[in-house]
Amino acid sequence: MLVSAAVCPHPPLLVAGVGPARDDDIDLLRGACWTALDALRDGSPELLVVVGVGPDTADEVTGGGSLADYGVDRRVALPGAHAGDDGLPLSLCVAAWLLERDGWSGSVTGASVAPSAAADDCARLGERLAWRRERVAMLVMADGSAQRSDEQADADRALARRHDADLVRALESGDPRAILALDDAAAAASRAGGIPPLRVLGGAAEDGLFDAEMLYDAAPFGVGYSVVVWERHG
Repeated sequence: MLVSAAVCPHPPLLVAGVGPARDDDIDLLRGACWTALDALRDGSPELLVVVGVGPDTADEVTGGGSLADYGVDRRVALPGAHAGDDGLPLSLCVAAWLLERDGWSGSVTGASVAPSAAADDCARLGERLAWRRERVAMLVMADGSAQRSDEQADADRALARRHDADLVRALESGDPRAILALDDAAAAASRAGGIPPLRVLGGAAEDGLFDAEMLYDAAPFGVGYSVVVWERHG
C-alpha cells in the first residue's frame, strides 16, 4: 500500500559537477528534494519505488547509468544495485544521485514508464507497484513544461504557465483523481514530459486520501519544477 510519495524534477543540473559550483536556484531545488526524501523516510516505508520516464514501460529497472553525456565522468545506481551495469534512464540516474547523496539506506527498486504510455497503463503500473509491500513510498521524477523561458513566444509561454498551474493545483490537492485528469493535449503542447510518471502516482494512490505539502514551485531555467510530498491520511 502506498503510504507516502514525493515528486521531484530530474534536470541534470541537480547533479553536482554538471551545473555551476554555486547557484542559488539549484541549491534551493536540491534542498527541497532532500527535504522531500526526509519526509519519505519518516514514513518508515518497507520499500521505496522510484519511477521516471524511460524508453520502455517496465515494472522493474535494474543496473546503473552514466552521467558522462552531461560532463560528469560518473556512474550511478539506485541503492543496492550495481553501478557497472547499464539500464537506468536519465530520470532514474538523477534519482540515484539524490538518494546516494541523501544516504538512503532502505530497500529501493526502480520502474520506468514510456513517454507514449496510455493513461490507463500508467495507472495500472502504479497499482501494481503500490502493493509490492505493506508500506510503500514512491519517488516520482517528473518535470513540468519546457516552454517557460523568455525566449519562447508569448502564446507558448502562456500555455506552459497554464499547464503548470493546473499541475501544481493537482499536486497540492493530494487527490489522485486530479493527477489522472491532467490534460494530455495541454501537456504535449507545452512540452511537459512528466505526465506519464505522475499518472503512475495517480494509480498507486487511487485508493487513498493524502495530505500534500508543496516544497518548491518555480521555473528557474525555463522549465517548470515542482517538489511536493504526499502523506496518506485515509
